Amino acid sequence: MTDPQFLAWLQSSAAYRCVLIEAAARVNGVETMVYMATKAFTTSPADSPANTQYLPIATVGTLFTERLSLEGDGALSAGNLEIDNTAGVRDAWAGAAYVWKNREIRAYIGDIRWPRSDFRMIFNGIVADIAPSGRSALLLKLRDKLQRLNTAITEVKLGGETEQKDALLPFAIGQVSNITPLPINPATLTYGYHCASAEGVIANEARDNGAPVAMTSNPAAGTVTLESTPAGAVTLSIKGDNGAGYCDTAATMCKRLATGYGKAADRFTAADLDLANIAAFDAAHPQPMGLYSTDRLNVLAACQMLLGSIGAQLVMSRLGLMRLIQVALPGAGTPFVIRPEHMVDGTLQPAGRTDVVGAVKLGFAKNWTVQDAGTLANLPEVHKALFTEEWLTTTKTDAATLATYRLNAEPVQVDTMLLTRADADAEAQRRLDLWKVPRTTYDFDGVPELLQLELGQAVTVYSPRFGMDAGVSGIVISLAPDWNTGRVKVGFLV
Repeated sequence: MTDPQFLAWLQSSAAYRCVLIEAAARVNGVETMVYMATKAFTTSPADSPANTQYLPIATVGTLFTERLSLEGDGALSAGNLEIDNTAGVRDAWAGAAYVWKNREIRAYIGDIRWPRSDFRMIFNGIVADIAPSGRSALLLKLRDKLQRLNTAITEVKLGGETEQKDALLPFAIGQVSNITPLPINPATLTYGYHCASAEGVIANEARDNGAPVAMTSNPAAGTVTLESTPAGAVTLSIKGDNGAGYCDTAATMCKRLATGYGKAADRFTAADLDLANIAAFDAAHPQPMGLYSTDRLNVLAACQMLLGSIGAQLVMSRLGLMRLIQVALPGAGTPFVIRPEHMVDGTLQPAGRTDVVGAVKLGFAKNWTVQDAGTLANLPEVHKALFTEEWLTTTKTDAATLATYRLNAEPVQVDTMLLTRADADAEAQRRLDLWKVPRTTYDFDGVPELLQLELGQAVTVYSPRFGMDAGVSGIVISLAPDWNTGRVKVGFLV
């Protein structure tokens, strides 16, 4: 079935819409697929799965809502699926014999007269849990697949008999400056800076209280060995993980984190990635970055730290593909034109208004080990500041905005993983340009044609209301499709 044929079916009053649900559960210790639907449906012998009955027990409206966070922190999207439990016939589904948590769930829409192969996927995510909803229904609580990344990057401890045997092995990705490595073997003066293979130590030198000292490096193990006992704090500047090739941009590091770290069973594969989106994002955002951790940092949080440095975030499409999106105006790509005929009459309305910003201050080039100037006696004064301050900073201001809105000229510092002043300057100016004018979010109920919209997509919106007569540029920030009606609530920022 072609896309135009599918769209025509969505718009047709003669359609017999049916949503098929395939949800995994561990039932009495056996991993099992449970088949449900909004109408009775049985596959044919030629279908996949073949000769399978989908029980007509599901209620699906707005199954799931996709959102971008304007605060830039990202978030797991959520939704619910209602299951009929009249007279308690499925009470056992919410009991100990059924384990739904962190299992996959997929939903497809089509016509009850179609073969299974013509149904289109509308959701691919994770079940967070199941719970009763009154006496006659159960709710499957849904999450997007980012839940799989909500797990520790690594939980491997040093072990052995040293005082730090319970310390986690460090994790490093991209380029990081002046980190404190973990003593691996005090007897041999061996220190670890990455829990796997790394690119290596910058300039092939370690520092003892800031002064260069001789060492040998073993990047394959992420370790160095000093040639003499240090007098003070040992630090390194390094390039981290290279298990799948060295990477230091937000897109390549997030891809590496999602596919190479966390619980092995939860890691993404190429099939979970929107590879075209990630490649395009990487081409548009080549700023080098770096991240280092000696604590229990999870994969999702690490990705958001990196992407948040350039005002972007990690999201999952409703089809379960990881995408990277920067909140920016105008949006990337050719805008989708939305006209009054695409909106249900009377539904376009303002939904919110952003705060105006007159100044932006960013921290960059993090010094991962802040040291006291008194311990750096062997260094020139001009170099000491690099070791005694945690961040370099840049501030961009707009005097007219500060005066007009009577704003504070000293903004709160926002820390980033950016490395260079040029990149930090550019990002601070971009944020200032974006938020120094009032921005408004709107939403409306859209016709079936708008079900093809994607989160973060550029749009041009025309309406006789709200100053949109000549069209305004915006980006899609929320999508809530209702598959019963074929409509979608669209939120956008202008």
